[in-house]
Amino acid sequence: METPAAPHHPADLRITVNSPEQMRDFGRRLAKVLHAGDLVMLSGELGAGKTTLTRGLGEGLGVRGAVTSPTFVIARVHPALGDGPPLVHVDAYRLGGGLDEMEDLDLDVSLPESVIVVEWGEGKVEELTDDRLQIRIHRAVGDTDDEVRHVTVSALGRRWASADLGVLSA
Repeated sequence: METPAAPHHPADLRITVNSPEQMRDFGRRLAKVLHAGDLVMLSGELGAGKTTLTRGLGEGLGVRGAVTSPTFVIARVHPALGDGPPLVHVDAYRLGGGLDEMEDLDLDVSLPESVIVVEWGEGKVEELTDDRLQIRIHRAVGDTDDEVRHVTVSALGRRWASADLGVLSA
């Protein structure tokens, strides 16, 4: 019996964002393609705009509470104000190793009914699901006040194999 071929994944989507307002708008557009059970991993340097993107995502999902960086509490749950999914916002920066520490957060329990966004999650949360969006935000580093960000969206897994992410670059 043959093993089924891995699903085809569309090429990475690349977007240029020129301001924090545009990053929030990107988050609001992202909310339109997400539903309960989706995992979004965000990576990028400090100050790249991960929390700004998540703030827009929270606005787009219509969740309660101000979306702020959960650096010191590790995770925050923002319940839905309507009938959409809650947003679980995780900052894995302070978590040292792998899924062991992440398991304490019970993300696998929250995942089916929530949208989970994990900042600094690479190497820590991939085992939660094969289906995820990986969003990398690149910015100029050093002594600069350059607001330009280059965002790369990688869609992984069957969930995203046929998804149209074109709405994100609108």
